[in-house]
Amino acid sequence: MNYKMYDEMMEQPDSLRRTFESELSTMDEVSQLVKKADKVYLVGCGSSISTCYSVRDALRMSTSMNIEVFSGYEFNYNKFLQKGENSLAIFTSQSGETADTLSSLRRANEYGIHTVSISNEPDSSMIKEAKTPIVTRCETETAILGTKTYVTQIACLYQILFAASDYENKDQLLAQLKEIPDIIEELLKTTEEDNKKLAEEFKDEEIFYCLGSGPNFGLSFKLAMTMLMEGAIKHACPLYSAEFRHGLIERAEKDVPIIIFDSDFESDEITRKAIEFSKNLELKTIIYNLSDYADVDKLLSPLVYVVPLEWFVYYLAHFNGEDPGATRHIGKVRY
Repeated sequence: MNYKMYDEMMEQPDSLRRTFESELSTMDEVSQLVKKADKVYLVGCGSSISTCYSVRDALRMSTSMNIEVFSGYEFNYNKFLQKGENSLAIFTSQSGETADTLSSLRRANEYGIHTVSISNEPDSSMIKEAKTPIVTRCETETAILGTKTYVTQIACLYQILFAASDYENKDQLLAQLKEIPDIIEELLKTTEEDNKKLAEEFKDEEIFYCLGSGPNFGLSFKLAMTMLMEGAIKHACPLYSAEFRHGLIERAEKDVPIIIFDSDFESDEITRKAIEFSKNLELKTIIYNLSDYADVDKLLSPLVYVVPLEWFVYYLAHFNGEDPGATRHIGKVRY
């Protein structure tokens, strides 16, 4: 048993190394532009918008940067843009052809906003049409989940934006970011078996609730929307940890599956209350603690957690007779 997703997971460390070797100077140029901008827009869809959510929330927890996230068409149809505004917009897309995101990039160009695209396809429309293109060096990715393109994309966003930020520990964070390929390489070896067992235990579940605080909400979004729903063909719902007591609390019943991330953020005080409540009600609780995997700045959590999650979803799909990299409808739907 070896699906295409397996090969692409194993290619994550080298994809990161190649991307930083090739694109770091361009990322540094964008960081200088960010420092001069009054506002930064991050735009993406699906797995790509999850990277935007994670970086936005990491920055809002630690810096004074003015940053907003939009999905493709939400950016395109909003009336807030002003011609000549001092802003910068970063557009993220694995293919560089995502219709929603490409439409928004073109609108930003019309308004004279400096546009940056991060994509894995060097000949794509987004790479050609952005004022500053950044190409992630992953080679072709075919599995739907977005493994190597996810980690390279989110790493680029962290590099660009934290280098431009006033985060007091940014030098340490950026140094640790360059160690992430080695960390991922080790996690690919050490987290497979535990998450394979979890997948077998949870293979018959039909819905998962995914909770995280700060940048872990973006990861919860990816886990629910693209990993569980697209990859494992399971229903899933992402939530900020603090939203546990709004809505989900009425569905928090014995044996309901819930996946929770705890990175010991200040806001994870609320996360731990959700964990305690879940245990008291005997939910089927899966808890991922950052301290179990790596000793890095907490803000880098998504880049660490994603590897055990990939194994969990990979085997969850397998135990249900699904190819975790295949699609049923994506690619057929056009607006």
